[in-house]
This record gives sequence, C-alpha cells and structure tokens, in this order.
Amino acid sequence: MPNPSILILPGDGIGPEVMAEVRKIISWFGDKRGLQFDVSEDLVGGAAYDKHGKPLADETMAKAQEADAVLLGAVGGPAYDDLDFSVKPERGLLRLRKEMDLYSNLRPAQCFDALADFSSLKKDIVAGLDIMIVRELTSGVYFGEPRGIFEEGNERVGINTQRYTESEIERAARSAFELAMRRGKKLCSMEKANVMESGILWREVVTRVGKDYPEVELSHMYADNGAMQLVRAPKQFDVILTDNLFGDILSDCAAMLTGSLGMLPSASLGAPMANGRPKALYEPVHGSAPDIAGQGKANPIACILSFAMALRYSFDQGAEAGRLETAVEKVLADGVRTADLLASEGVEPVSTSRMGDAVIAALDASL
Repeated sequence: MPNPSILILPGDGIGPEVMAEVRKIISWFGDKRGLQFDVSEDLVGGAAYDKHGKPLADETMAKAQEADAVLLGAVGGPAYDDLDFSVKPERGLLRLRKEMDLYSNLRPAQCFDALADFSSLKKDIVAGLDIMIVRELTSGVYFGEPRGIFEEGNERVGINTQRYTESEIERAARSAFELAMRRGKKLCSMEKANVMESGILWREVVTRVGKDYPEVELSHMYADNGAMQLVRAPKQFDVILTDNLFGDILSDCAAMLTGSLGMLPSASLGAPMANGRPKALYEPVHGSAPDIAGQGKANPIACILSFAMALRYSFDQGAEAGRLETAVEKVLADGVRTADLLASEGVEPVSTSRMGDAVIAALDASL
C-alpha cells in the first residue's frame, strides 16, 4: 500500500513558520511511530498570487483533489488589500472548500487546564470545556443566489440569499451525528426556525436524521439563545450543529472561551474518496498575523493540533492523535509559553521553533 499523502499549503504571514513545526512533528511520527506520509508542498493565497497572478493555481487545486489530506497555514495580509475581490488571497481558501466540497467544518473549543485563566469568563465556567461545533460550510447565505448590490428605485440594495436543500442539511447533520456517537452522544442543533423558513426546514431534516441515531440525545435551540448559552454555561454542550452563517459566529464565540485563537484547530471534511478517506482540509483558526510574521513569535499549537485532527479523521489514528494532544497539554502544564499565552510580565516567551521542539520532547517522553 502506498503511504498516505499530505499536501502542505503554508500560505502567508505566519503560515510558513507554524507549518515548519508541523513538518517536524510529521517527521517524528514517521521516525518514531512508523507512520510514513508522502508530503508535498505548494502555494496558496498571497504567495500564490505573487507567483501565478491568482490565489490558487489550477495545478495546486488538482493536487488538493488527489491528496489524502491538505494542511493549510493561513492566507492574506495588508499587501493584498487593494487587489480585486476575485483574486484576494482568501479566494484561494474558498475555492479549496468549494471545489473539494468540504461541507462539514469541525471547530473544537477545548480549554486546557493550564490556560483556564486566559478566558474572559470565570475559571469554573470554562475549566474542562470540550465542545465540538459542526458548521455546514458550502451552502447557506454565503453561497446562495441571487446575491449582489443592485439599483432599486433611487437607492442601492444589498442582497444575499439564505438557501438550503434537504440533502445539504442532511449530509451535515449525519456528519454531526456520527461525531456525537464518538463523543458524548449529545447533539444540539441551532437555527432560527422562529423567523426563517430555512430554519424550519433545517429543524425538520435534523429531527428526521436523528431517528437513525436513537442513542444520541438531540435538542434544538435558536441560534441567538445558543450564543447566550455559550457564554452563560458552555459545558452544557458537547456537539453543536449549525448552518454556515450561524456557525461562523458561534464558533468564534466558542473559540474565545478558551482564551487564545492561537490554540484552536479546525477540520473541513467532505464525501469519502475511492480509498474511503474523506476529502479533507485542516487549518488553524487564527489568521496570518502579518504584524508578527517572520519574527518567530507565532504560536504553532493550533497548526499542530490541526495535524492531530488529520491523524484522527483522515488516517484513523485516534490513539496517535491523542498522544499528540497529550504532549501539547503536558507542554502547557509545564509552563512553556509563546508570547500570546503569557499571563504576567517577567516571564520569557519561547519562540515558535522552541514551542515545536518542546512538543517533540513531550512526544519522546511518551514512548
């Protein structure tokens, strides 16, 4: 059997720096655990625009379609702010999501005990938090037609259309129910069925799909109440399922419960390929952070944990994913901190590469 393939797209800003640490960890799993991967690298975002005049070359898109997993760093930066909308760096990421049909976005919000004080909420509210938000990623208001800015009478009107088919809702729902079966068997679906027809259909389809998963406790909640409950009592949730727009908002809200965007990974999954693995893109939640790019200050943990998600969801290596997550937890418990995780003055932050080295040392200690 050939080795599983990984396409690395470091992107812009701090992307190349954090991805360099992931490459070291991929090599560690090959050397110490016998998990060999065929790794290739290409350009996306501003880096791709600089070379190809577009944020994602067709050849790179073809490579992504063939890879068993794509790891992406970050895209964008002020150098590209004045580009036409059609060639902005972010369009490369959106093209990957759309053409790979990555309809299920997994956004974990986990609060490590060592970082519980970093949340803006009280420690007892967030300590031990472990939520998974499943966001439908390729439909809804971000993609619906008609859309645009039009003349209407003597003024302009901006139009975006919230549109969902039953099949689009069902496949996202099944992804969430399958995930709930692997976790706490509890799923809360969030929409606005009180004011939106798309929300009514969403609730009906999710309820129907839930009958195929009788072991999962299903509840429904209006998305605005969901935002309030995430701040009031977040540990009441295990898996949250929601649409593209609400998922964008709720996942960022949940992210800040953990204290730092530099800690949060994500996975975007699609339908299974011929080999049974899902189409998959893994990326940290944080952006390109151009203000610290090239300075060795970036926190690589979100990107490292994104690779842990790849081990679990693309390569069926849940135990090894747990090994990596435990190594990260140990490093944090030992007080190793990049600049974004410093709680007090007088503590010397470690560099991006030293944080990566600390995780590898913890992995070595796990053997």
